Amino acid sequence: MELRHLRCFGVLAEELHFTRAAERLHIEQPPLSRTIKELEDELGLILFDRDRRGTRMTAAGVAFLQDTRRLFTVLEQARENAKAVAAGLQGSLRIAISDGAFDQRLSAFLAHCREKEPEIEIRLAEVPLAEQLRGLRSGVFTAGFAYTAEIDADIVAEPLWHDSLVIAVPARHELLVHREVPLHELGNHPLVLCDPQVCEGYCRELARILRPLEREPNVVEHVSSMDMMLTLVGAGFGLGFTTQTKSAFYQRPDVVIRPLASDSAVITTYLLRRGEGNLSPLLERFIIRLRAHLCD
Repeated sequence: MELRHLRCFGVLAEELHFTRAAERLHIEQPPLSRTIKELEDELGLILFDRDRRGTRMTAAGVAFLQDTRRLFTVLEQARENAKAVAAGLQGSLRIAISDGAFDQRLSAFLAHCREKEPEIEIRLAEVPLAEQLRGLRSGVFTAGFAYTAEIDADIVAEPLWHDSLVIAVPARHELLVHREVPLHELGNHPLVLCDPQVCEGYCRELARILRPLEREPNVVEHVSSMDMMLTLVGAGFGLGFTTQTKSAFYQRPDVVIRPLASDSAVITTYLLRRGEGNLSPLLERFIIRLRAHLCD
């Protein structure tokens, strides 16, 4: 079995169309068909069903695709590590960040890591939570940061720091009579919330906090950024949510930030990592340094 067999298989699995797959691979269709047939013969099974309705993957093909993707992930990591060593580095950490879990504490910690181990490359990727979890399981990511611990048992979630949830209110709004906005009042007003596809973990935590409301929250808009949320709040579309730390960086005359009168209105940032097996020395040092940084 050669890598070219696996590459052809992967492209065909994505396209499920021999002509389109051959075009992507810059080969003719007959050589692609022969390559797939050689792979199936070597495996002793059928990867694709072909008939007049088109090309479909078999159950065996789906299972084989998952394993080949992991293989290519390992090969890509090997390439990155080799390039890092060639550039004078001694390894790399691939860190995923989801739910907008960016914080000045994280910035300070990463700067500390670069100062202590400049020979270690730290690469950051902002991805949706579902992609982060897939990447942690497959090894694409070494670790990640997110706003939720409601994940499967194969991923370890370690709480790091906590931040109060606050509410963004339009200027001259009736809720501004409250120094701390009662949670039950939110059920009477339209809300501008983050898009669950963008901030899945954050939305889970927000749903937990809003669960005591007697009525279903009236969500009038979903947004993908803090700037859009504040723009809609300032225009009077509804109320928005953010954390106390982030609100300090967004001062607007048309939006007022108020705390919530609820002890449960807290957002926690978690470190996520794969739970099985021993930690690599790089990740172990990263976590030890992170825990020590939290105590400073």
